Amino acid sequence: MKDAIRNAPFDLLAPEDAFLGLEAEDAATYADARAVIIPFGLEASVSYGGGTAQGPAAMIEASHQVELFDEDLWKEPFRDYGIVTMAEKPIDGANIPAALDRLESYTRAVLDDGKFPLVFGGEHSITPGAIRPYFDKYDDLIILHFDAHADLRDGYEGEHYSHAAALRRVLDHPSVELVSVGIRNISAEEIPFLDANRHRITIHWGKDRDDWNVEEIIAPLKGRNIYLTFDLDGFDGSLMPATGTPEPGGVMWNDAMKIIKAASKAGTIVGADINELAPIDGFHAPNFLAAKLAYKILNYALAQ
Repeated sequence: MKDAIRNAPFDLLAPEDAFLGLEAEDAATYADARAVIIPFGLEASVSYGGGTAQGPAAMIEASHQVELFDEDLWKEPFRDYGIVTMAEKPIDGANIPAALDRLESYTRAVLDDGKFPLVFGGEHSITPGAIRPYFDKYDDLIILHFDAHADLRDGYEGEHYSHAAALRRVLDHPSVELVSVGIRNISAEEIPFLDANRHRITIHWGKDRDDWNVEEIIAPLKGRNIYLTFDLDGFDGSLMPATGTPEPGGVMWNDAMKIIKAASKAGTIVGADINELAPIDGFHAPNFLAAKLAYKILNYALAQ
């Protein structure tokens, strides 16, 4: 950590415009904040529905309606950790590797300042860029992954860094392990890679949701540093229709809360991203769900 943190490494939103829409007297400075929201609306390789470029702004706007009191933790947890929000900048979607390099620089700066980065996507291709600095910082990193799709393709439609290859690109780092939850869509071409990497990939299939055991899911996370990546299509399509590739048979809200809470107690959640929100004009419920998910992740990671 730096000896002194005087200024943010990027422009910040004013508290009333930032995540949670706090009053000035309740807002933290960058120096005091432990959590930093990084909006990064990359939309470059979507293959069905579009709109993820608007996801971060929609989540931030909806967060102004999230109740600050958490009935599970019985307090206003943001006061325990403090939070600031980076001002989003335009992204060149024509060059995904360059965009990921830029995102890496943001998360690295936040980590170097001893803070918790929470990235708002954008499509799931953001994760390989957001996570890179964690490999330098943590030797025992494990990924907790909520998604409808395995994302283990070695590229898709000619794009090496496609959203459909997000976790394959993360697993290019040989030491990382992966626990995926809610998967209910995998292609035949992904199976050989899965079979060859069973020692570091565990999948809890959506079809088995009625039989999930939270303790079994979090067992590999115990005592580990955890990076949480949440593709919103991991939720059941009835709960989260505002995503480019919705799938039935997925995770419900209480499923996710139980697993994230248990994970935060089993290990240490050190960073996260939420991605694939494609806002539907005039339909704010999915945006609110995504914003509340972000607040809950921060609360469980930083305020217990």
